[in-house]
Amino acid sequence: MTLLVSRIFILLATLGTLAPSAFCQTWEREDVGFESIQSRARDLANKPYVPPNRDSLPAWMNNLSYDQYRDIRFNPDQALWAAEKLPFRAMFFHPGYLYREPVTLNEFTTTHQQKIRLAEAFFNYGPLISKHGDLPADGGFAGFRLHAPLNNPDVYDELITFQGASYWRALGKNQKYGISSRAIAVDTGADGAQEEFPNFREFWLRKPEANQPEAVVYALLDGPSYSGAYQFKISPNNTTVVDVHAVLFARKAVQRLGIAPMSSMFWFGENSRRRFDDFRPEVHDSDGLAIRMGTGERIWRPLSNDTGKLEFSFFDMEKCDGFGLLQRDRRFSAYEDGEAAYHQRPSLWVEPSSDWGPGRVMLMEIPTTNELSDNMVAMWEPARTPQPGDRIEFRYRQHWTLNEDPSMAEGRVTATRSGVHDWQPEQRTVIVDFTGSNLTQPSEIPLTPLIQVMGAGAEKVKIQGVTVQPLPESRWRVAFQIAPAAEGGKLADVGPIELRCCLKRGDNFLTETWVHRVTP
Repeated sequence: MTLLVSRIFILLATLGTLAPSAFCQTWEREDVGFESIQSRARDLANKPYVPPNRDSLPAWMNNLSYDQYRDIRFNPDQALWAAEKLPFRAMFFHPGYLYREPVTLNEFTTTHQQKIRLAEAFFNYGPLISKHGDLPADGGFAGFRLHAPLNNPDVYDELITFQGASYWRALGKNQKYGISSRAIAVDTGADGAQEEFPNFREFWLRKPEANQPEAVVYALLDGPSYSGAYQFKISPNNTTVVDVHAVLFARKAVQRLGIAPMSSMFWFGENSRRRFDDFRPEVHDSDGLAIRMGTGERIWRPLSNDTGKLEFSFFDMEKCDGFGLLQRDRRFSAYEDGEAAYHQRPSLWVEPSSDWGPGRVMLMEIPTTNELSDNMVAMWEPARTPQPGDRIEFRYRQHWTLNEDPSMAEGRVTATRSGVHDWQPEQRTVIVDFTGSNLTQPSEIPLTPLIQVMGAGAEKVKIQGVTVQPLPESRWRVAFQIAPAAEGGKLADVGPIELRCCLKRGDNFLTETWVHRVTP
């Protein structure tokens, strides 16, 4: 996807000079900073919400097909800052197709800013749209992406993309786009409420200095219930780090506010009972939700797409030290997909860098029959939902990483499997594999599993046949069966149950806690 922006001359000698371009514009003296963006967000919140005009673009843009839109490509030679060989470059997305709500882009320095204007010179129009109409004089863009020498010092790779509502995606070294992030989630999965998708209305891109290690972007958010100011500090590396600072202003009450929400895709994996006719053994961008609680407990919740129903899981805590949707299995053989490269999709781990207070992590699992849509949502929900007129400030750090364990669990879950044998139709076998250097240390005290059945259906089942077995590759397997507690009972009558499992040595907990909802 691509977008239109015009190149600019800096006409003030104190600011330096941009590369030659077919278009020029005078910089305006203005002190752009997070405080000024906050002020604009506050002003928006004090006024009635005005939705963006989806009819502002000419018909030829709105009527672009998917293939036509993809046939509009940004011209890399026209990238912002390309001629000056700075550490970052900006490229823009063309408005049109699904992206009918133009976004304003600005470039700024410590003393000046200028608006980046839509211009045909930024884009190469392919044969599918060789003839097109005029561009609107003040049309705005569909978003932008930053490039940096991520994988090769001589090549500027895509680093982060902002496009659509308030979504963004980032990459570290040797990664492929997968999981997405967004500014906030409003009434996501709330009973009887329509989910809102606030928009980033305007961005400010700071012109980088030579050898600057991080890119800085400001954004203005607006929606029916919230306006807000965002600051992004983006540091590319093997793991790309994005520091987010946000201030929100509440216009009206909502049922649910989600902080640091993320969306990913899970179709099926090794734990799936619902199988699809596909050549690949697993298809997912993420395989589990990891949580690090303020108490020190670490939780692993495998993702699932088995029930065909919308599922919710909530994890309450007084303090959250981190959470994220992770892709732990990094073996190519787990996916056998050289095109989608699921083994290179990043995990997204979030660590609060301010006090979020009490609340809960919410996981929403949406049933799907394909891999085309993000159907997994995780976010932090504060215990107190903000009220109209409230100002909400929070900070967090995102890690876009290939690290198998950004949650820093010493002993972690590596696989979840289950099945029912024909000769034991009323017993479901559950397998949980753990790994960790602390599990292999010599000790006279044996490893013992702690298995718990939680929730309303706990009294309906019994756990039996528990074993702990060492495996190759420094893994340890906990196996057990779920069976009806009543004599002659049926698994089908038990209903969903919540299971927890971890490994101990004496009184010492050595692993994260595996938490899973099982429908026997």
